[in-house]
Amino acid sequence: MRAIGDMLSDAAKAAAAKNGHDFSAESFEKMKKQVFADPDVRAFLTAHQDQLTKESVDASFASLYEYCRQKDSHDKVISGYLPQLFMEGPLIGIRYQASQDKQRRDKEAAAKRRIELIDLPEKLRRVKLADLDMADDRKQALFEVGAFLQAYQSNPHAKGLYLSGDFGVGKTYILAGLANRVAEMGGRVIFLHMPTFIAGLSSHFGDNSLQTEIQRLAACDVLILDDIGAETLSPWSRDDVLGVILQARMDNDLPTFFSSNFDMKALESHFSATKNADDPVKAARLMQRVRYLAKEVVVYGNNRRLP
Repeated sequence: MRAIGDMLSDAAKAAAAKNGHDFSAESFEKMKKQVFADPDVRAFLTAHQDQLTKESVDASFASLYEYCRQKDSHDKVISGYLPQLFMEGPLIGIRYQASQDKQRRDKEAAAKRRIELIDLPEKLRRVKLADLDMADDRKQALFEVGAFLQAYQSNPHAKGLYLSGDFGVGKTYILAGLANRVAEMGGRVIFLHMPTFIAGLSSHFGDNSLQTEIQRLAACDVLILDDIGAETLSPWSRDDVLGVILQARMDNDLPTFFSSNFDMKALESHFSATKNADDPVKAARLMQRVRYLAKEVVVYGNNRRLP
């Protein structure tokens, strides 16, 4: 077998002639340094020298030249992609693979598309569990979130959590961190602010979209109801909207999360006293669904919203 260096030299001359370039000796030497003396090119050719001939290297010179030109390029057309040489039958081909940084950014973008925020700030998409303060007063809640995520990897029907606690202790941020992690794992999450959602139900009357909205919330992979108990309910919104959503999620064992300033006992009283009536039986029935879907965990601490 001929020395690989001789093959490279012949290939460079042949490629130059084929492309109609009248290279001087100086230009030819520069080309050799840029292409055939490139350590990545040389390593590839050495690794595949048993598969290569002078003719195949000659015929593949365009790919080798493009590889050298593009691997350190800042060309915006292929930004985020790295050239890669490969054997394409007897010839050397070039293909482009997403860089690790682009793969990471694409993965993050895909995860964000799997989270739907309804009446909640966009900044919640940036919350990471690893960045949350692991103070003693929230350790139990974060432990339970971690336990859920571990279970969710193998069980898409893992039981959710009901985070109760005072204003500003970080319940929403903990659930945002959970939502983002679930999305990274491939789950689709709807995260909504209950008071605003209930207040806006009438907006669905004009286009008859309410049933579609109820079905979406009832069927998503993970549903998070933030600040439940702060809404003003009517018997209809309690029984025919919230009750229907929670019943469907209970029937299908779909993970459901809640945050509230009320503990579960106080939430039952809230459900009982609607705008037009006091109905403890229907409130108790609704709370059965909440208790089935979620384990209550108290989040302690000071109000983090205060300066």
